Amino acid sequence: MTTVQDSPTAAGSGANASQNFKARTLSDAGSSPERVSAVVTAVLQGVHTAIRENNVTYPEFQAAKAWLMEVGEVGEWPLFMDVFVEHVVEEVAASSQRGTKGTIEGPYYLGGQTRLSSSCELPHRPDEKGTPLVFSGQVRDLDGSPLAGAEVDIWHADADGYYSGFAPHLPDGNLRGVVVTDAEGNFSIRTVQPAPYQIPTDGPTGKLIEAAGWHPWRPAHLHLMVRADGHRTITTQLYFAGGEWLDSDVAEATKPELILDPVDDGTGVRRVSYDFELEPA
Repeated sequence: MTTVQDSPTAAGSGANASQNFKARTLSDAGSSPERVSAVVTAVLQGVHTAIRENNVTYPEFQAAKAWLMEVGEVGEWPLFMDVFVEHVVEEVAASSQRGTKGTIEGPYYLGGQTRLSSSCELPHRPDEKGTPLVFSGQVRDLDGSPLAGAEVDIWHADADGYYSGFAPHLPDGNLRGVVVTDAEGNFSIRTVQPAPYQIPTDGPTGKLIEAAGWHPWRPAHLHLMVRADGHRTITTQLYFAGGEWLDSDVAEATKPELILDPVDDGTGVRRVSYDFELEPA
């Protein structure tokens, strides 16, 4: 008997991403009217320049309005912004950040996950498939002092490229957890190596990608948000050497410093270590 599993749709993933975004505590940017005017004017001028330089027609303009409406109706703004815009915002933030390299958060973060000890296994299904992976390391400050009790908030796709909370066939909290470092700032996490995945393509974001002749794929990666009291939080992603789409990530979020090279320990388990350095807040 063949088991049929539901796949996430763009509408389903988009709605979940929008609900999650709205539910999170978001602070007001606190921007002055002058700041708002400057940024919005620059954005609009960029749009105006693109229209003039490319001789955009009225039918193309109307199609763009219809597309923008559809993005909002299906809740894909978090997906679209995180895939196509966030990497530039992160680039600006990184210019004033020391320590471990950051990159985008993406739309699939879910807070409030299970807290786990420094040596642990991420929550998973009994029949979770995929290559076993042990990811270990240390969290320390810029002076090299270990940060005990730091939180390594980790989440990633499964071996089919799906995220819990955004795919109907996955249990809540699958392959997610908040790992607390030991007295020496160390952690060791057992999980499975994630697969590359394509962003949902049956919605308006996918239609845009198809119309432009782009591909929708992201390379396999681990998401991490590393926190410690009195220190600036690092949000980053770690990729895998030799993986597909490393050089053409649709989200343009890969960085050479963030590529792991796991080694098989002879038992079929891949092991890799990566340390995090946090700067003072």
